[in-house]
Amino acid sequence: MSNPFETPSPNPFETPGETTPAEVTPAPDVRKPNPNFTGKKNDFSELMVKMQTIYKEKILPVEQKHKYDQFYSPHWSDADFEAKPMVLLLGQYSVGKTSFIRHMIGKDFPGLNIGPEPTTDRVIAIHYGDVERTTPGNVLSVSPKLPYRGLERFGTGFLSRFEGSEVRAKILEDITFVDTPGILAGEKQRVNRQYDFNEVIGWFAQRADRILLFFDANKLDVSDEFKEVLVSLTDHGNKLRVVLNKADQLSNQQFIKVHGALMWSLSRVIRSPEAVRVYPGSFWDTPMRASCDMQGLLESEMADFYKDLTEIPRYATQRKVDELLKRIKRVKVHSCLIAHLKKEMPKMWGSQERQKELIKNIREEMNKVRLEHNLPVADFPLPDELVQKLEGRDFNTFEKWSDRKMKDLETAMSKDIPDVLQKYSAELQL
Repeated sequence: MSNPFETPSPNPFETPGETTPAEVTPAPDVRKPNPNFTGKKNDFSELMVKMQTIYKEKILPVEQKHKYDQFYSPHWSDADFEAKPMVLLLGQYSVGKTSFIRHMIGKDFPGLNIGPEPTTDRVIAIHYGDVERTTPGNVLSVSPKLPYRGLERFGTGFLSRFEGSEVRAKILEDITFVDTPGILAGEKQRVNRQYDFNEVIGWFAQRADRILLFFDANKLDVSDEFKEVLVSLTDHGNKLRVVLNKADQLSNQQFIKVHGALMWSLSRVIRSPEAVRVYPGSFWDTPMRASCDMQGLLESEMADFYKDLTEIPRYATQRKVDELLKRIKRVKVHSCLIAHLKKEMPKMWGSQERQKELIKNIREEMNKVRLEHNLPVADFPLPDELVQKLEGRDFNTFEKWSDRKMKDLETAMSKDIPDVLQKYSAELQL
């Protein structure tokens, strides 16, 4: 069976030479657009409660019956439905990620550390709290009220470098920011981390509603590790936004060259049908330095960027519904496969030999299931990955097919969820 998710290897990320900041006279009257989260807030909590009910009543029982969580991802918790939208920030060191968060929330936050040298060596989740404080990663990963329970699989090596920062700020009532360590060149940083950085970023990227890639307009050089991160984000192209920070330090001519070089380089790494949107600007609390011509352009681009952020709650709701529908399809395929393998096992003796034979011919068995239930190839796991998950398991412990539970899945996907979405079609702009 062919792999529908196979992606060709991208070309190397070719970087232009560094540019020198132009000598620009500060413009004391120029201020950046108001970064406050002033867009109209749509409250989709009622919709998510209904989705949560559908999941618990019709999808979760099927997952539990066929041990979906042991093969793939954990069962969804209440926090997965109730969590605020997440904005993930990525970039090399000293590009302004942490300064941007401070700029957006309008104040310092616990754990804040800003400087020209690499300062943030932890992953910090900045979320709303009436009492401003930090919370260790080990506590966050077991909290039933927060969406971080899957992070314990990365071990104490990561959890000791993960913490939460609670801040009483208006914007955090609507979204959560996740600040990441600045990515450096060389192997030393990889060894010192004691966890797989790409896997951790992949976990957050899967759950993020916006992924902001920060670049410094004065230094577009990119480390090998950051290139790997960018390649891994290809499947999240609709979430990606590129921030070309400190663009007010460039002359008009320099800006044109830097912006073009960045767009070209990104297109060679992030394989997406559409070009990633780049927002140039100056995203911190210092007054903007720019010529008169650049001032209007940067303020317009920054206003568009802030407007895009106000759309996150609506987008997040759409994403969660989309993820739920995808999960139902995966659960259905998984259940069909497990029930099929159970049916193919002998009732008395020869179990071990038959199980080895089924694993050896897993592609044929998958095709049988596909044809029997008329399932699309794209919804199936990769054969080699499925074999790894099946190794060491006793097929005799698998559950048999249940017409009623399969009908519940079909009803949830074809009737229950569409009925709920119909009531909120205007708010969701469907």
